[in-house]
Amino acid sequence: MAILVEACVDSVHGALAAEHAGAGRLELCANLVEGGTTPSGGMMRAVLRCVGIPVFAIVRPRGGDFLYDAAEIEVMLRDIEFAKSCDIHGIVSGALNPNGTIDEDGTSALIEAAHPLPFTFHRAFDVTRDLDESLDALQALGVQRILTSGGAVTALDGVDMIARLVRRGGDRIVVMAGGGVRRDNAAALVRATRVREVHLRGSRRADGRMAYRTPGVRIGRPFVPDEYAWDVTDGEEIAAVVAETAGAETRRAETASGATARP
Repeated sequence: MAILVEACVDSVHGALAAEHAGAGRLELCANLVEGGTTPSGGMMRAVLRCVGIPVFAIVRPRGGDFLYDAAEIEVMLRDIEFAKSCDIHGIVSGALNPNGTIDEDGTSALIEAAHPLPFTFHRAFDVTRDLDESLDALQALGVQRILTSGGAVTALDGVDMIARLVRRGGDRIVVMAGGGVRRDNAAALVRATRVREVHLRGSRRADGRMAYRTPGVRIGRPFVPDEYAWDVTDGEEIAAVVAETAGAETRRAETASGATARP
């Protein structure tokens, strides 16, 4: 059997480049700097229209950890419903409990929503407390595939665990190796683990085409990934700004009124 190469992409250009290069499947994401979040509907439809290989969409509502509350699960269920309406070929998702086990209720709901599409459990698997236990739980839930680095920083570092998971899963669940897969280690990784599928970003840095570049202005900010923390809306900060701006507007109106009243 040929090894299937899944390319992780975040654009139409990336999807076309990966297909042209021989990738057998795409994982479509947004926000790859945080490990990937749900792509937009426009992106899904545009990519599906221009490539002929299967496209799986990641469904992840934010960066950070994989512990989701009821509102976040509802968002994910709606995203899966929309992805299916776009004729996506598969779903990549999953959820965890606070103690590092698989959130079986949440993940089961995601699998059910994705049915009959194939379901890949993403690298949340790698931050569970016991990979053997997690593999068995996912297999029992009906997950078709897991993406893993063997619980290590890279798949090459986790090669022994990946091989063990491949043996444990047998023909019942696909173990796909991912995390730092490159041209100089992919063949060795396949030989050592006996995986039949590998996953990679395969990226390079591209410079923008803008001729004019405003000095000293940054729209974004330097990003330091954190697997267990993320930015959230701070209602107190917003309320304070609302109050301050309202106060400023009141003072401005009073000043203008006073100036008008002077003889």
